[in-house]
Amino acid sequence: MSPVSSSTQPSGGSHGLHLQDACYNPGVARVLMVSSEAAPLAKTGGLADVVGSLPSALRSFGDEVAVLIPRYGSIELKGARRVYDKLAIYLGAVRYDASIYQAAEEYPVYLLDCPPLYDRKGFYGEAGLDYPDNHIRFAVFARAAFTVARSLFATEIFHCHDWQTGLVPAYLRTASAIDPTFLGVKTLFTIHNLGYQGLFPKSAVADVALDPGVFRPDGMEFYGRLSYLKGGIAFADFLNTVSPAYAREIQTPELGFGLDGALRARADVLTGILNGVDYREWNPETDPLIPANYSAGDLSGKQVCKRSLIEEFGLAPEAMGRPLIGIVSRFAHQKGADLIGEVAGQIVAEDTSLVALGTGDAEYEDMFRRVAAEFPGRVAVRIGFDNGLAHRIEAGADLFLMPSRYEPSGLNQIYSLRYGTVPVVRATGGLDDTIEEDTGFKFAEYSGQALLGAVRAAVGAFSDGEAWRRMMRLGMGKDFSWKASAAAYSALYGRLLGRA
Repeated sequence: MSPVSSSTQPSGGSHGLHLQDACYNPGVARVLMVSSEAAPLAKTGGLADVVGSLPSALRSFGDEVAVLIPRYGSIELKGARRVYDKLAIYLGAVRYDASIYQAAEEYPVYLLDCPPLYDRKGFYGEAGLDYPDNHIRFAVFARAAFTVARSLFATEIFHCHDWQTGLVPAYLRTASAIDPTFLGVKTLFTIHNLGYQGLFPKSAVADVALDPGVFRPDGMEFYGRLSYLKGGIAFADFLNTVSPAYAREIQTPELGFGLDGALRARADVLTGILNGVDYREWNPETDPLIPANYSAGDLSGKQVCKRSLIEEFGLAPEAMGRPLIGIVSRFAHQKGADLIGEVAGQIVAEDTSLVALGTGDAEYEDMFRRVAAEFPGRVAVRIGFDNGLAHRIEAGADLFLMPSRYEPSGLNQIYSLRYGTVPVVRATGGLDDTIEEDTGFKFAEYSGQALLGAVRAAVGAFSDGEAWRRMMRLGMGKDFSWKASAAAYSALYGRLLGRA
């Protein structure tokens, strides 16, 4: 195993730090973020947005951050340089040959290249089915994180994201516990969505060369299966979720997905830090993806965006005078798609129009198609992922609908605020933390009638143009940039290292 450039090799030293690394500053945290996604290179949801934005924001607080993700087949290596060649990663007696590339970004972004494992059409599966070797794929990925920390980026904290990285804390506390390189190195495990747990049969323990002792109820065992997510929960030094409300909710049986007890047991090291957003990308004043720019001081461009969106979706011209509801979502039970299907006709009967963009479960994709067919000219849907169209919906809609069963953080409601698109949300998780009575509409009970009641309240408010514009402007003035969130993460890093 050898780095390509000798200048990246460590000279050794205590606490896993490269004492001759010119970039090392003992006054700041050296953090390696380990994630299965990072925008813009690999994205299926909010996880990628967080890992794509947070490192840059942390730099303003002096922290040094690098990111490690797999090099999926969709990631081109053009412009990247190979920094570690002929990397052999062993899971027991089985060897996997890999390389590590560094992408051309403002901070180090490392790509683990192992084509047999990652060069596939999907990130986690295809045609609705998980890849059967996902336990191997993300075990190799976890092992690679230690190589990066040892040979490429002096690491004080592994900041691990979701179940795909749960083996990093588990390996660090078992197989790597006696490695002097990692003496004093800490782990932070961020739960973006507790509903995805990385569950595998008990035989996976041997497949990925885990210490058999971790397979216990207070370790990684979950009702007879191996849970990668529990690896993070049980073995990380600190835990956090992506909103304060969600940190409380996951400790309850209702939203704990069977892990509420394990999380309550670690409540003393569990906190919630609300996700921020990148206003360089989501700002109607500068957004190049929308038909007209606008601001709180000059809202005229929003009407241009609304008219263009109506034309793009083929809605009736009369939609200009009605509240236009936008949806950009994964079409899934978690996102409240069943509630929308339950009361869609009644929502349209409130003299509204609706446009939706998303992809997900086949039953909900079909549901949206049926509703669009039932209400031509009033409801339109696009199945798929389209970033440009997502921006145009945020800019052109009057209302944005997020009736989630649970929502760890949510980003679209924050985008909507900045675009003057008033959110209608269920009061859960990050939705409850970010939307207030003067900036949007919330409902508590998970039912179609509760959703309908919130929509009716919003439609009633829309009829008072002056009050509506006041609500729009209040929302547009809210600041959910990464500055506050990055400050909270930086402070948490300091606590981990005993510096705060």
